Amino acid sequence: MRPPQSDPGDGAASAAWELLLPAASAPARTRGRSLQAALREAVRSGRLAPGTRLPSSRDLAADLGVSRGLVTEAYEQLTAEGYLRSGRGAGTWVGAAVRAAQPRAHDLAPRSPGSRADFVPGTPDLALFPRAAWAAAHRGVLAELPHQELGYPDPRGLPRLRTALAELLARRRGVVADPERIVVVSGVAQATTLLGFALHTRGVRAVGVENPGSPQHDALYGAAGVRAVPLPVDEEGVAPEALWASGVRAVVTTPAHQFPTGIAYSARRRAELLDWARSVDGIVLEDDYDGDFRYDRAPVGALQGLDPDRVAYTGSVSKSLAPGLRLGWLLVPESWAQEIVERKRTMDLGHPALDQAVFARFLERGDYDRQLRRCQRAYRERRDALVAALDTHFPGSRVSGIAAGLHVIATLPGRYGPEERFLARVAEAGVAVRPLSAYAHTRTEPEGAEAVRLVLGYAHVPPARIAEGVRLMAEAATG
Repeated sequence: MRPPQSDPGDGAASAAWELLLPAASAPARTRGRSLQAALREAVRSGRLAPGTRLPSSRDLAADLGVSRGLVTEAYEQLTAEGYLRSGRGAGTWVGAAVRAAQPRAHDLAPRSPGSRADFVPGTPDLALFPRAAWAAAHRGVLAELPHQELGYPDPRGLPRLRTALAELLARRRGVVADPERIVVVSGVAQATTLLGFALHTRGVRAVGVENPGSPQHDALYGAAGVRAVPLPVDEEGVAPEALWASGVRAVVTTPAHQFPTGIAYSARRRAELLDWARSVDGIVLEDDYDGDFRYDRAPVGALQGLDPDRVAYTGSVSKSLAPGLRLGWLLVPESWAQEIVERKRTMDLGHPALDQAVFARFLERGDYDRQLRRCQRAYRERRDALVAALDTHFPGSRVSGIAAGLHVIATLPGRYGPEERFLARVAEAGVAVRPLSAYAHTRTEPEGAEAVRLVLGYAHVPPARIAEGVRLMAEAATG
């Protein structure tokens, strides 16, 4: 190949040479496609700016050492696509319709801000994800999965997975689990949205939510046109007087381990909640977000087992495996099943079949039970490390909600307050924490309150980092 020939008034020849040389060196059978792709990318990226005149097909072919027909075909293809423009006797130019692409894709996933210590609740230890066992399940599924299983799945989920989930939930959580009423979903968030749409279709425009409780309920139910009504939580669960006075016919609860206070609903409150649902022809939406992690007490069975016709039950693998898998389940009363399934069908045509088959195999082979036992041991150790560190560095503090779950409530002595000052000092020291007040749908304490009540997550923090983080927090608070 010879060097490009200069052309007065045409400054694109040298640039085109440099951009297209790799394409000209491609194998003969792919050279035409490579040349077109190189030109296309040069225009998209802005390296060939709008209004740039390109060399003639004869000159560029000679410069690149390829046939003129190859260049002519590339020019014609990109002109048809709008990247180039040309006119008889006027040459070929870069079109003005194309805008340079963004240099990179932005990641909007929630990330830790790079704190020296991070006690924000809600995240498991992702390093505990069972990569080897999951990979083995994946290989096994790919080897045995019938071709037809890769088509559009039943919107409820693969029968194999729904059967395995029914066995798991009945055995571990005391759920009355009919595989025909289980819907595989993309986590509890999608389950919530499905329930919100179903409520709206039935004329329900308000749903009761625990206060304090998950801050996501407002947005998730709001997207379905249903308003979240905060209901106070006492030491036994949702306060029945407030529930009756609210006029709602649906209420969201976390009865096995209330988020974030950590209480378990009492037997009396569970009965009162179901009596309310029967009296108002209502429904209880049970979020069993961390029902598998119990340390100092026997597991509290799911509320759904007491009245499957009045309770919709949901859970996921976000705490036991990883939230990035986007795998969960929704078990609905029989009278709701068809409506929920049709909404799921129109929403996404069903959860990915391959992911479902892998999880089904993972359940069937006992890998999920082994993973839960592994996490249980690790999280108990970390909980104990956090309680000990608080006792050492914050003497006089009270810790509650420690018998289960992945976080504790720490109430610090008044000398560490007021809360606003404490939080500012701790943040300045690089320690990420969340106060209990951050989970209140309505504020229950006045500004400047002396009490410092923290929701401290520990599952994702190794024991040594827990001790160090609490020490840093104490130094910041007293400095």
